[in-house]
Amino acid sequence: MNKQPIEQARDADLRLSHAALRRAGLRAREIARQTGTAIVVSRHGVIEYLHPQPELGSTAQEPIPPYGDPR
Repeated sequence: MNKQPIEQARDADLRLSHAALRRAGLRAREIARQTGTAIVVSRHGVIEYLHPQPELGSTAQEPIPPYGDPR
């Protein structure tokens, strides 16, 4: 097993994967906040549901219907 830090990997995709995962997590939290849905995470083997806090100063919006809702 290679003990070298991932930031020093020769493969650019591997080197930049940590930053990409962080961006994806931020985007998931943003979408969860917009749609009022929880994010499911595992911490120390325990599954938790994180409910987003509404943005300050935001106005209440109609929730986005699920896929296939004929509205």
